[in-house]
Amino acid sequence: MSPNALIPSHRKPRRSASSRALRAGVTGGFLTLAVTGATVPANAAEKPVSETQEMPTITAALATSAAKSADTAQQVAFSYERQALQDATEAKADKAAGKAKAAADKKAKAEAEAKKAADEARRAKEAAQARASRSDARSTLSDVSGGSSSSSSSSSSSSSSSATGSAATLVSFLKAQLGKAYVMGSNGPASYDCSGLTQAAFSQIGIDLPRVSQSQSTAGTQVGLGNLQVGDILYWGSAGSAYHVAVYVGNGNFIGAQNPSTGIVERPLNYDMPTGAVRVL
Repeated sequence: MSPNALIPSHRKPRRSASSRALRAGVTGGFLTLAVTGATVPANAAEKPVSETQEMPTITAALATSAAKSADTAQQVAFSYERQALQDATEAKADKAAGKAKAAADKKAKAEAEAKKAADEARRAKEAAQARASRSDARSTLSDVSGGSSSSSSSSSSSSSSSATGSAATLVSFLKAQLGKAYVMGSNGPASYDCSGLTQAAFSQIGIDLPRVSQSQSTAGTQVGLGNLQVGDILYWGSAGSAYHVAVYVGNGNFIGAQNPSTGIVERPLNYDMPTGAVRVL
């Protein structure tokens, strides 16, 4: 017997070549792969071993979910696009509105400037007419106030001295008020303003005058400053917008409540030439 006969061999038994088969199929909605292999050892037959792996497949639910995700993404993109278009439209409208407002402001400014220029031209024309009227009246009334024409002076003196009836009563009342104070808004008896004095004077003879200068300057018939009579109301400023009134008392003089400094005084016409006159007697 050989000495090596009882020593077990450490070599592994040889394995025969493996044989594997691949099967594929769909079971319960899953893709099924089956791999079958058989290994036969050298000294004995072994049972075949079967190996199976399942992999998920694309189901109808998964496809529907993917489609919904795509629709959602498309809707979001459409929403962004619509918002961008709306923003662009609003920006364009704001720009157009800004231009329109600027044009309107420019037009309004031009109209205001035109109106201002027209008003200034109107005032300048009225002032020129007033100066011309005063100049004419000054040259005409120079004789009445003791100027070059003795006949005019005599006529003025006679008109004053011959004042009778209502005119004489009017002048008498006015002279009695000389020296009293001028107080804005006052109508006597201790103080007056200019229109308050004329209203109070004419009320003595039964004539009811309006309270303010503007209305008194149009209360009667307009007369020229070269044709004044005792009792005519003198006014300064334009008829209907006069700022001061007094009463002509003859001899080229008037009586009026002038201002807070002088009070009620009698002055010659050339002291402050009036603009016009109205006759109510």
